[in-house]
Amino acid sequence: MSRDIIREEARLIMLRELHAQTNYSLNDALLQATLESFGIAKPREWVREEIGYLETLGAVTKTSAGSVVVARLAPKGVEHVERRLVIEGVKRPSPAEA
Repeated sequence: MSRDIIREEARLIMLRELHAQTNYSLNDALLQATLESFGIAKPREWVREEIGYLETLGAVTKTSAGSVVVARLAPKGVEHVERRLVIEGVKRPSPAEA
């Protein structure tokens, strides 16, 4: 499988997981565990790189809190997860089931 496909899938998984949180925030360790549950086992540094990439796209904001990076879903990321906007480099969400 292409690295780009894995990255695009991982970015969508991270955005969806952030969207599922009441405060739209999670740290890099929790996002890493989420990705692992979807079969994407990558080191924390890789997860941090993806958070940084999502930040450059305007989908998330990030802050450092001690030894972790906290990602927070930005309005553009919400729009992507809710299928009202397409962010290049992030897999498109599937339509909601009826």
